[in-house]
Amino acid sequence: MYPPSPWHLRGHLYLSVFALRRAELPALPAGIRPLTVAGRALVGAAWVAYEPGGTLHYRELLAAVLVRPLRFSITDIWVDSPESCEGGRALWAIPKDLAEIAITPPAAAAPGIARASITVGRRLPGRWPTPLPLVQERDGSLVRTPVRGRAALRRTRVTWQIEPGGPLSFLADRKPLLSVTLADFRMRFGT
Repeated sequence: MYPPSPWHLRGHLYLSVFALRRAELPALPAGIRPLTVAGRALVGAAWVAYEPGGTLHYRELLAAVLVRPLRFSITDIWVDSPESCEGGRALWAIPKDLAEIAITPPAAAAPGIARASITVGRRLPGRWPTPLPLVQERDGSLVRTPVRGRAALRRTRVTWQIEPGGPLSFLADRKPLLSVTLADFRMRFGT
């Protein structure tokens, strides 16, 4: 069983942003269109460590595409919590699957999917708003989920090792445009 919406979450998110041609993107459901600039779309790949003190605590690996209007759509996601997996699917139509995930900077791993080395750098001043609204598809309808929070931002370097032929192979052998850590975030997921 999973907790009701909203979920109040806290932790650390290690994000890399990639630019891909539209033809290189993972499939998006009908009605969800990528936001493109000069024929490229932005894809975020992130390791997330949800810490105790929130609704649930677990680990997550995800890929999401920036879509129109300004929202994100999660294309691939794995968690190490059955409650999170079931709740994400039922409440918000997020296509969560279970996987073994370890996130202990300077390393992160999801066997058979990806590994990464993470170097967290300097903190930028202040705490920043982190609006991350989602749009997913379920049974031909769009499910929109508000996500709001605040985090300290830290410059970060993430070196990805994507499993060849694995579910994130569309990101294999690519270097991120930028990487950042949303450190010590506090987030409200859902309404």
